[in-house]
Amino acid sequence: MLSDTLFFSIIALITGLVVGSFLNVVIYRLPIMMERSWQAEARMALQLPAENFARFNLCVPPSACPHCQHKIHWWQNIPLISYLFLHGRCAACAKPISPRYFCVELLTGLAFAAVVWRYDVTPVAAGGMVLTAALITLTFIDADTQLLPDQITLPLLWLGLLFNWYSEFVSLSAAIWGAVAGYMSLWSLFWLFKLITGKDGMGYGDFKLLAALGAWMGAAALPLIVFIAAIVGIIASLILKVARSQPMAFGPALAISGWIVWMANSQISQLIHWWLQLSGFNA
Repeated sequence: MLSDTLFFSIIALITGLVVGSFLNVVIYRLPIMMERSWQAEARMALQLPAENFARFNLCVPPSACPHCQHKIHWWQNIPLISYLFLHGRCAACAKPISPRYFCVELLTGLAFAAVVWRYDVTPVAAGGMVLTAALITLTFIDADTQLLPDQITLPLLWLGLLFNWYSEFVSLSAAIWGAVAGYMSLWSLFWLFKLITGKDGMGYGDFKLLAALGAWMGAAALPLIVFIAAIVGIIASLILKVARSQPMAFGPALAISGWIVWMANSQISQLIHWWLQLSGFNA
């Protein structure tokens, strides 16, 4: 049994490395695609002539060096191996390649392996890998741009509800209430903070991300997700020494917290059950 779990975890690791390579593309290109779409809509609203951009999506143009535009061949794009073989530099101009590409691939591979090791070859593990890929993508996009794209958060929410249609992780009713509670809790905090200070405390993408996490893990997991996210956010701000006037993305903290809660499911369930008993909600 242990050998089977180890084998499938290694398969998940390799799969995660390949998926991580694609996530790098999404992390880099999706914000650019969004910006171009907004510019096109703005020019249309202002009745200005459309700009003629070259075709740009997740598939076109082929991957190239950002410094010299050298086209990256397949053998230069093997997850982890190519980066190490090229010593982290472009094969054409020898300019350094961001270590983030290596880190995202490694992180995705290790996270996929951890999910399969934790849940074995089950529907919960399959769902966990989908959730993991989305959370990694959102983490890096939000860290870069302070945006949580609807193109990821909204499908993630609906996938969570569909995933729990047959109570794979939580019951469907718990998933629905989790989505509602996740959105409304941060939405309420947003408006309360704005009424008191006159400032925006967070973005609407955070509401949608917490709603998606609620759809995957149920309403009972939300307080713990927010609590852990607050701790992660405080630690990150101390490490990064973010100035008080400089806004910090909350999405990465929510994503990290959500993944931790997903992986610690049985322990979290016991904690929640204990909390409900202590609060008298088991009557």
